[in-house]
Amino acid sequence: MQAREHIRSISYLKSHAAQISEEVAATGAPFIITQNGEAAMVIEGVQQYQEKEDLIALLKLLALGEKDRQAGLGLSVEESRAQLAQRRQQR
Repeated sequence: MQAREHIRSISYLKSHAAQISEEVAATGAPFIITQNGEAAMVIEGVQQYQEKEDLIALLKLLALGEKDRQAGLGLSVEESRAQLAQRRQQR
């Protein structure tokens, strides 16, 4: 479905909350709720929200890793493998 099919007014939300909830659960497509003709909020399923939060956390980790790499704080592949091999031998 296209996004414009999931744009509803806040008054529609008030009178059809259960229907919107069922459709979000069934399709996974978010609803955009408008107030006075302007987009005011997005209603999405818990699963989609959690996936988005997980993706944001992963992107933050990647950005921190890239920042460390550019600052020269990382290890080369050879150094990393040597450390792993040393830790395995210590077990």
